[in-house]
Amino acid sequence: MADVTIRDLRKSYGAHPVVHGVSVDIPDGQFAVLVGPSGCGKSTLLRMIAGLEGITAGTIAIGGRVVNNLAPSERDIAMVFQNYALYPHKTVAANMGFALKMARMARAEIDARVARAADILGLQPYLARYPRELSGGQRQRVAMGRAIVRDPQVFLFDEPLSNLDAKLRVQMRSEIRELHQRLGTTTVYVTHDQIEAMTMADRIVVMREGRIAQVGAPLELYDRPADTFVAGFIGSPAMNLVEGTVRGGGLDVGGAVLPLPWRLAEGRAVTLGIRPEHLDLDPAGFAATVVVVEPTGSETHVVLRLGRHDLTAVFRDRHDIRPGQVLRLSPRAGLSHAFDAGTGLRIDTAAAAGVAA
Repeated sequence: MADVTIRDLRKSYGAHPVVHGVSVDIPDGQFAVLVGPSGCGKSTLLRMIAGLEGITAGTIAIGGRVVNNLAPSERDIAMVFQNYALYPHKTVAANMGFALKMARMARAEIDARVARAADILGLQPYLARYPRELSGGQRQRVAMGRAIVRDPQVFLFDEPLSNLDAKLRVQMRSEIRELHQRLGTTTVYVTHDQIEAMTMADRIVVMREGRIAQVGAPLELYDRPADTFVAGFIGSPAMNLVEGTVRGGGLDVGGAVLPLPWRLAEGRAVTLGIRPEHLDLDPAGFAATVVVVEPTGSETHVVLRLGRHDLTAVFRDRHDIRPGQVLRLSPRAGLSHAFDAGTGLRIDTAAAAGVAA
């Protein structure tokens, strides 16, 4: 096992830069998730760690050793790809042991490592089968087994669950997390799915347009997003972001006034962030019109219109709510977020108010 240290990493394709001076530390044994929308540079960053993409500038160190100029096979990493990348003409056992065979490892040691990985992943009954005889989840386990047998310092996962159906994704992310807890190997995992990031990571690296937007533990990002991008990306359904102007101690959003629990400067343009689960029915609250009602069973998602803004509220209790109905809502005390409307950056509401936010 080893830590991964990235310093001022840059990548350009010709005159087009795609990664802009990224620096991040991933401690030994940590499960770090790189998350962000398509095109944000997360997969490129992972491929640079793996040695599959060249580095324009900066350094990558694994276990204290700079690996910029080392071939992938010399970096002591193992990568699990989105498309499994299994040899269709080889059995499960042969697929899992192929890299060890190429490294001229003794047959007895290869068999022992394959058997151990198969036992960990529940693949013992399938060792003689071919990939075409396996389900998607089983193929992904084989790909993981191929990585495990190498006993690397670092595991790299590139959106490994994106080809699976929703139910299997939930199962496999639990299995990958359990695998990490069992092996303790440093892991870097790329996904565009923030639910995967929240449920699997020790620490999340949120990327945007080739830069790091915020790094932190899942609940740290959820509770204190650094800006409106992170606020809107982390959490499902996404945080409601309402732009308005501070007037008379509230936020004027074009006729309706939303309560502010902080004293912000009069006339300041502010984006108020409210998580859907933090909106409560309140006869004294602001009025919004129901647009769509989406019952999910355990909770009900309600889309409402407030002036030019659409809001989402999530209720755990069941209510008789119908489109066209006017609901009165209030943000739950102390759980709103304030961002500067110009920069999108989080406002230090405690400093602005002189009281705890």
